[in-house]
Amino acid sequence: MAVKKQINTAETEARIDTLTLPQDGWSAASRADALTRLRAMGLPGRRDEYWKFTRPDALVQATAATAEVVNNEEAPLMDGQPCLRAVFVDGVFDADASDDLALEGIEISRLADTTADIHWAQSLHGTLETAGQTPVARPIAALVTAFAKDGLLIRVTGNPSKPVNVIYNRKSDSADVMLHHVVKLEPGASLTLLESGPAAARLNTVMEVDVADTAAFHHVRTQGRDHQRVAATHVFARLGTESTFKSFTLTANGKLTRNDCVLELTGDDAVAHVAGACVGDGDFHHDDTVFVTHDAVNCESRQVFKKVLRNGATGVFQGKILVKAGAQKTDGYQISQSLLLDGDSQFLAKPELEIYADDVACSHGSTSGAIDEEALFYLRSRGVPEEAATNLLTLAFLAEAVQEIENEDLRADIETRMSGWLERHRS
Repeated sequence: MAVKKQINTAETEARIDTLTLPQDGWSAASRADALTRLRAMGLPGRRDEYWKFTRPDALVQATAATAEVVNNEEAPLMDGQPCLRAVFVDGVFDADASDDLALEGIEISRLADTTADIHWAQSLHGTLETAGQTPVARPIAALVTAFAKDGLLIRVTGNPSKPVNVIYNRKSDSADVMLHHVVKLEPGASLTLLESGPAAARLNTVMEVDVADTAAFHHVRTQGRDHQRVAATHVFARLGTESTFKSFTLTANGKLTRNDCVLELTGDDAVAHVAGACVGDGDFHHDDTVFVTHDAVNCESRQVFKKVLRNGATGVFQGKILVKAGAQKTDGYQISQSLLLDGDSQFLAKPELEIYADDVACSHGSTSGAIDEEALFYLRSRGVPEEAATNLLTLAFLAEAVQEIENEDLRADIETRMSGWLERHRS
């Protein structure tokens, strides 16, 4: 029997009091609904089941802690390659730094600019987030739906010739940013969406992705060298018949990062892959929480997460596969592994399967361990220095997650970034 949550009304209202609810335009109704749901749920606390490994205090307190703006020399994903660049600075769209948002096969507008009474995103804004609140409450996502003032509204009708590259920059050491993106792929359409950059001292985002029949969505994200970052991200996706959703995130450093991904496969023969690689050092806490619901026949899902931790860093994985009655021939795979480079780091895992169909192939596994000493000795005996050998074995450990990226250029970009992190953090 589920334990009824004790709602922290005072903390929730204190957070709400720091914000202003936009009242005009087509999003007013969904924002008001999100605010009502937020007050009913209350912001997460330390006793919440899905927050027992991660203290949410820094994410929900009324005022965000400051974070020094450091010189971030890390280039955006696919820098120098053909991309449509959309740049946000401290959570506000920067038109001067961005490209012209017009591109064949795609329609892009801003949440901040859309104050009309009717918009195509009206039927989606908050809809997938609301559905993703069951059976697990995700109140920070409701907070973002209610109060986020900016974000991209992307409707894909064809096959754009280049990826959309969303770049987050920050200039303020106290930026407390909320962004809400809505992505709709029409039948047969495809899109590659990239995200990178430091963004804010505290960042809360929601991305709702509606993938129609036979459409394909590819998402690659980096959370890079901003050492004091505090962030909670949410991706909610709904998949139609024969559709594809693939998402990969690389996280390097950051003080506290919580990445939620909630996927619902509603059409037969859909494919959903979500993967992540993180490398953390010292005061680093990284939490991947994934919930995949199979509600159709002959669908495939994969969850592949690898974490490399050192100097007391903490990694968390919470992943669930729910197979509903009637979702026969489901193929669900889940793996979460950590490589601990010292005795002070820790990996906390909670893999789950809940199955109500009888013709399925579902599996999960979770392991944690140190560098393979035999493999290390083998490389050392052939003249490879210890640090270089350790880096090679670390990259090999992360490879399964990185291989989830289909685009070879993107995959090479991610591998270069991981190698750079390891070089910068040599003992």
